[in-house]
Amino acid sequence: MGQVCCAGSRTYVQEGIYDEFVKKSVDRAKSRKIGNPFDLDTESGPQIDEEQYKKILALIESGKTDGAKLECGGGVHDDKGYFIQNTVFSNVSDDMRIAKEEIFGPVQQIIKFKDINEVIKRANKTTYGLASGVFTKDIDKALTIANAMQAGTVWINTYMNGGGPHAPFGGFKMSGVGREQGSYGIEEYIQVKTVIAKIPQKNS
Repeated sequence: MGQVCCAGSRTYVQEGIYDEFVKKSVDRAKSRKIGNPFDLDTESGPQIDEEQYKKILALIESGKTDGAKLECGGGVHDDKGYFIQNTVFSNVSDDMRIAKEEIFGPVQQIIKFKDINEVIKRANKTTYGLASGVFTKDIDKALTIANAMQAGTVWINTYMNGGGPHAPFGGFKMSGVGREQGSYGIEEYIQVKTVIAKIPQKNS
């Protein structure tokens, strides 16, 4: 249902494959089963409460108003519960609310870019920085982008793929302070003390 702190909802796609990517994203969104989260074949359940439900619908409306192209979804899935259709927007610009705010719902924004220097600058122009990912066959480009990302976690050619209990997890900027897991996580439970003493001379 998109209620994941590091969901990859803001998606930058190189212009050469943009149209094909949008089409496949729409196909995937339409095929995701919405329903009872206790059913094993359900992929998208209800939003957590009415407040979040209304917030997501308002953000979807802002995307339409701001000029993004609604490719699929965009409304209520059922008249019972807090179910929202899997939604995909294309032609999204960086200044739109749906690109700047954390939606925490089943909404994907697909944004076009030309080259890596441009996308690094644009991707980092956000108040958040918890997680990011890069997909490419060029490992040099992947590492260049990963090193430049202002995010606590960067996945390469995978996403939400853990990393193990030894891998620190946390964010940059407005995405939190400190880290969970690994030796950095242990430091959150340690109190550091500084003791400064002047040692008297023998004959003083």
